[in-house]
Amino acid sequence: MKYSIFLPTGFAGEFAAFADPITAFARLVEIAKLADDAGYHAVLAPDHLTTVRPSDDMVFEAWTLIAALARETTTVRIGHLVTANGYRNPALQAKMASTVDVLSAGRLQFGIGAGWLEPDHRQYGFDFGTTGERLRKLEEAVQVILALWTEPKATFDGRHHRIEDAVNEPKGVQLPHIPLMIAGAGEKRTLRLVARYGDACNIMDSPEVAKRKFQVLRDHCAELGRDYDAITRTVTTPCIIADTDAEARALIPLASKFVFPGDVGAYGLVGTVDTVRKRIAAFQEAGVQELIVYFQDPTSVRQAEDFARLFAGEGTWA
Repeated sequence: MKYSIFLPTGFAGEFAAFADPITAFARLVEIAKLADDAGYHAVLAPDHLTTVRPSDDMVFEAWTLIAALARETTTVRIGHLVTANGYRNPALQAKMASTVDVLSAGRLQFGIGAGWLEPDHRQYGFDFGTTGERLRKLEEAVQVILALWTEPKATFDGRHHRIEDAVNEPKGVQLPHIPLMIAGAGEKRTLRLVARYGDACNIMDSPEVAKRKFQVLRDHCAELGRDYDAITRTVTTPCIIADTDAEARALIPLASKFVFPGDVGAYGLVGTVDTVRKRIAAFQEAGVQELIVYFQDPTSVRQAEDFARLFAGEGTWA
């Protein structure tokens, strides 16, 4: 099991107590450097433009943020969980990713999804459309991106996206190309996209649900002739550790209900150290290879440090 940190960008109102954006960014640098030192696998930022609950709180733009963090770190991988396809032209995203992979000396984890937060799209003038439309655009986008990462000159003529003899140099550092994560749990469309094009998937749910989704992914891989074990299986979960399980559950923030389905207190890393250890084991038994952890206070360096100390002997650490 690998452990990664779900970085705050302000999306869940994490910086409401920060008056100064420079101070807020400095805290993100502290967390990323701690992740470097403690041996976390990656630091991953959500890609949103507004807060999930309407507010005037600060929200950092995710691509600019990870480019800056690439230059502040040396070993930890960096990326998004995940970049939203509808906010940027996919050919431009391929170019941006290639550049950030060079800036980080080959440490980029590129994640992409169809996008789900309508206020982001509406406020910034992007077309939201139906779920089906967003998924069709995503399928074309990943083909554009992969072509620009792998072909000398890339051409694609789709319904939504087109490129013609597009040259993308440098393509990045990693071979055969930058790893591509496709996030989402839709069984008919999204997980099939993962099976066809993805190097990683991400689920935000319980071990039981993750296990079922992974079996669906395995079935798609078998049908498409893809090696299931070539796809990294990740889950995002909150982490709230307290002296009792009840105390930990009482600390679950209201914003969690917008992101994590069901009773997250019953399956997330929420409870005593012993409870959290058992839930980590349940995720591992379900086939999860990487847990992406969202701490109770995502701006706390101490909580990320304590987690690494508590579970240093379990999982993949430096």
